[in-house]
Amino acid sequence: MRARLTIVALSVATAMGVLASPAGAQQLIDAGKEGTGGGSAFVVFVVMVFVIGFALFFMDRIRRRATDD
Repeated sequence: MRARLTIVALSVATAMGVLASPAGAQQLIDAGKEGTGGGSAFVVFVVMVFVIGFALFFMDRIRRRATDD
């Protein structure tokens, strides 16, 4: 059981390191470019804000349902 947990933990840590490195090495949206860069950055920012707000609302709702039962 302990060996399986260690393997899973190392696998997760490796996957997170591999997946996070491309995002840290490049800028996904350049808002300073001439043209549509600023507009697309704003749209992505608004979508991100709504997704985070929905996630917080959803998690709070689950917590309230668990404490009501």
